[in-house]
Amino acid sequence: MKLAFIGLGVMGYPMAGHLAAAGYGVTVYNRTTARAAAWCAEHGGAQAATPAEAAAGADMVFVCVGNDDDVREVVLGKHGALPAMAAGGLLVDHTTASAALARELQAAAAARGIAFLDAPVSGGQAGAEKGALTIMVGGDEDAFAHAQPVFAAYARCARRLGPAGSGQLAKMVNQVCIAGVVQGLAEGLAFAERAGLDAAAVVEVISQGAAQSWQMENRYKTMLAGEYEHGFAVDWMRKDLGLVLEEADRYRLGLPLTSLVDAFYADVQHMGGGRWDTSSLYARMQAIAGLGRDGGEEG
Repeated sequence: MKLAFIGLGVMGYPMAGHLAAAGYGVTVYNRTTARAAAWCAEHGGAQAATPAEAAAGADMVFVCVGNDDDVREVVLGKHGALPAMAAGGLLVDHTTASAALARELQAAAAARGIAFLDAPVSGGQAGAEKGALTIMVGGDEDAFAHAQPVFAAYARCARRLGPAGSGQLAKMVNQVCIAGVVQGLAEGLAFAERAGLDAAAVVEVISQGAAQSWQMENRYKTMLAGEYEHGFAVDWMRKDLGLVLEEADRYRLGLPLTSLVDAFYADVQHMGGGRWDTSSLYARMQAIAGLGRDGGEEG
């Protein structure tokens, strides 16, 4: 089976690597050609000059880029992948994008006899590198069944949740839940420090009970150390929460906590933390609480 992978960012690079390691023939395209060249040097495969060149002759084409506009450019643009694909192929979009775009791509693909899945992922860079991502999928059942064995190269869980757009909607639910948990953790750590507790010791205890979460177990140490140069960037989280809030408006559904945390992430951006990990909500809490990194009050 011949595969094409378009977009070699912090997620796409290791995901495409797992496909190559699983024995698939992989052709890659990346806007920064040096990164594609580095991927080929590490994993073999072939480098294409355009998305169309990567997609030509591929049985499946995978896309993992930044936002709706990026997806449209590499899929539907002048040198886009979709016109180069043969009927009977499968297009998979791993980008976290809008549900409306997923439906648009499904219609465009169907008109050419090509199947489509919107398949955003969760698990972060670490999950991508370990091949342990979770994939939320929207699209046709047969297309999903066809893709499942390939998804297994880099995912521990992949589930179809409904027609086109359902994967993106499920990813929005994921981001809503993460936003609330991270803010809660940031507030809890700030409270522990202001109360004079050993915050790390507190987390080690409460993580054994009902307060346990992935964010708590994987981020509290770096939060207490003030280390945010890793993981999922605040800029990307704000993009995702923007999609959530826009979709919620269509349903006339208020999401007060999500709106509040989105505003808090805007504060982090104003602090210069747009590229910090999303756990940097704690840096904001430290700033407004007047807490230094050692837990003592500043000034």
